[in-house]
Amino acid sequence: MAKVALIQRELKRDKLAAKYAKKYDELKATANDAKKSDEERAAARLALQKLPRNANPTRQRNRCEITGRPRGTFRQFGLARAKVRELAFDGEIPGVTKASW
Repeated sequence: MAKVALIQRELKRDKLAAKYAKKYDELKATANDAKKSDEERAAARLALQKLPRNANPTRQRNRCEITGRPRGTFRQFGLARAKVRELAFDGEIPGVTKASW
């Protein structure tokens, strides 16, 4: 089980990224647009740097919904590998069965 503070930090990052998502996308598009002047692109990059650091979506970490484990997380389920295995054996994940050959 992950520390509660680490889970709360991720939730805080999620909220901040959602809050600044539209502005971040606009500035990123302006900074990468070759049709804009160099001054406009530089201003967009400067504005991107002034946004809060945790507003950047790449700082978010996928965590298990149950345990909060940061590694070995399946995107499809949002669970850590150990929990996927556990729940699949119990038959609680629809369509997932134990392999046998």
